Amino acid sequence: MSDEAPELRASDADRERVAEVLRDALAEGRLDMEEFEERLDATYKARTYGDLAPITRDLPAGEVAVPKVDMVKKSGEPDGSWAGRIVGGEGSSTWGVAVMSGFQRKGRWTVPKRFNAFAFWGGGEIDLRDADFADRVVEINCVAIMGGMEITVPPGVEVEVRGIGVMGGFDHREEGVTGDPGAPRVIVTGFAFWGGVGVERKLTRARKQELREERRRERLERREERRELRDEQYRAHMGMLEDHRDMWRHGHEGRGDRRRERRRERDED
Repeated sequence: MSDEAPELRASDADRERVAEVLRDALAEGRLDMEEFEERLDATYKARTYGDLAPITRDLPAGEVAVPKVDMVKKSGEPDGSWAGRIVGGEGSSTWGVAVMSGFQRKGRWTVPKRFNAFAFWGGGEIDLRDADFADRVVEINCVAIMGGMEITVPPGVEVEVRGIGVMGGFDHREEGVTGDPGAPRVIVTGFAFWGGVGVERKLTRARKQELREERRRERLERREERRELRDEQYRAHMGMLEDHRDMWRHGHEGRGDRRRERRRERDED
């Protein structure tokens, strides 16, 4: 694995490739079961390419390719910028097939100008949330025969659905949503017979984590505000009690003085 950009986030596909290398090494006797379990556990806990690098460095074919830095979003780019995700080229995968099985395209991959997917008595998952795009307009052609496919797009991507369904259907719910400036447009075409193609818009895992952190901070802030309000109310209540004590004390002392004065007057008489 290259150390060119160890801080880049690794995808599920990267972790799965490392796990496959470890399984091969176990089968070939390069690792014993204890070493295999330790490294596999570290693989699925890894978050970056730098975390994955030491796991397979001493094994054959253990390198996991690091995406070029200019293919991912730079830290200096503003939120919502798509400039770093329209990368050109041919795409890292151009087709997916599921025959009584399933396929997945998810994590960081490059969507080609045209991606062909076929499912027969099976299903496919095409997740574009962390993907790069070979062109500003990409086409996903889906043929589902007694099967189904699910396409997940991130917010900001414009979707156009042109597929035809016979005793099946294509999901049009995400159409009509205006895309962000510079964002890609995804055209979904194809044919569904006794099957379906769904399109769903979801946040990325990173954005979900950010929102969870924001909600957690908001809850903590509200909790702190309530605590400060309770403390202020408690201080005000204690102040009122102290004022009542002072009034009672002064009134009691005044009555005692008056009684002593009347007693002195009676004694003088």
